[in-house]
Amino acid sequence: MKRILLCLAFSAALPLTLVLPTHADEPRRITNLYDAFGAPSALQQDWGFAALVEYGGKRILFDTGNDAGIFEHNVKQLGIDLSRLDAVVISHRHGDHTSGLKYLLEVNPGVKIYAPLEGAFFKGAIPPGFLARYPELPPNLQYYGGKQPERWLYGTPWEQANFEGVAQTTEIFPGLYILTTKSQKQGTLDMNELSLAVQTPKGLAVIVGCSHPGVENILAAAAKIDPHLYSVMGGFHLVFTPEVEVRRVALVLHDELRVERVAPAHCTSELGFAVFLERFKDHFDAAGLGAVIPLP
Repeated sequence: MKRILLCLAFSAALPLTLVLPTHADEPRRITNLYDAFGAPSALQQDWGFAALVEYGGKRILFDTGNDAGIFEHNVKQLGIDLSRLDAVVISHRHGDHTSGLKYLLEVNPGVKIYAPLEGAFFKGAIPPGFLARYPELPPNLQYYGGKQPERWLYGTPWEQANFEGVAQTTEIFPGLYILTTKSQKQGTLDMNELSLAVQTPKGLAVIVGCSHPGVENILAAAAKIDPHLYSVMGGFHLVFTPEVEVRRVALVLHDELRVERVAPAHCTSELGFAVFLERFKDHFDAAGLGAVIPLP
């Protein structure tokens, strides 16, 4: 009886998570639409990332690749109808994840696009301190001739896009979560990056863009929703990373976070592919361009 009570108490302490309802005829998968590696096909390889996530009757585009023309080509080759999307998630502001927005907005201009709260996506006021005055300067060296400008806003290349900013973990559909994690690495310091987490019967399946904040940190944030991490797919950003650090990251995912499956893509690096394949063995999914990763 004591053992039963202890088990019940432990179960009650676990976070409650909602498993998305699925039907046998509904797709449950992630398809890589844009990448620089993969099996030979009619698809065009290029540096960048985009994926289509289908689960629980929802179709979510995650990132849009590095070139709008290549993105359009790959989407059409795969027979994907971008006018039938429930949402889009843009992981971060870099061009190898955002350039396909040009084509996306031509075929689906009203789709809701979740993005980090950054000036690249949203018009917003430029900090007033940028206009700190030094009156002794001649007018030709003073911003706007020393006068207050009529327009003092950051611009965006996608003015008509239906962006919605994400500043914290947000459940956009039942069992589908957007995570935001801040980078602490040089070159992307303080940049917020969005990831997508899908609740499955075997735990969370997490889709990452570039993992600038560190893939282990993104997954640690996901574990706050559900400590059972079924899989992670996308870019782990291990380019230029020493082998000892790559091996540390793989060990953390395997031994500490206990991720069941990995599907590294995009900026993980060839060294990263080799290390994760060695560590995860038959729990490693080859996730190159055109690959379809099934979800439970």
